[in-house]
Amino acid sequence: MEFNNNIPIYIQVMEKIKQEIVTSRLKPGDKMPSSRDYSVELGINFNTVARVYKEMEMEELLFTKRGLGTFVTESSDRVERLRLEMAKKQIELFVSGMRQIGYTKKDMIKFIEMENDYMEGEI
Repeated sequence: MEFNNNIPIYIQVMEKIKQEIVTSRLKPGDKMPSSRDYSVELGINFNTVARVYKEMEMEELLFTKRGLGTFVTESSDRVERLRLEMAKKQIELFVSGMRQIGYTKKDMIKFIEMENDYMEGEI
C-alpha cells in the first residue's frame, strides 16, 4: 500500500479496510490479521494498526474477542450504513467539485447519465 503524506496513515488504513468491507473482500465475521502481522504486511508501526483497530471498534466495524483476535462486524445493517456513508461522501465530493467549475444540478445529472451509458456500452 502506498501512502499519501498529506493524510495520516491510520486514516488511510481505516479507509482501506472500510473499502474492503463494503466490497465484500472482507466479509462479516472475518478474522483480521493480528496488529503485528498487519503492521508488517503494510510496513507501518504496530501502534498505528492498534489505533486503527481501536477506532474501527468504536465505529462498530470491528470487534475483538479476547484471546481470539479482531473480527469484522457481523452486522449487515452496519455494513450497509457504512456503504451509504461512503456513497454520500463520494457524491458530496463530486457535487462540490462540479459546482466549483460552474456546473448546475441539471448538468451533473446529464454527465452521470452519459458516463453511465458509456460504462454500459450504450455509446
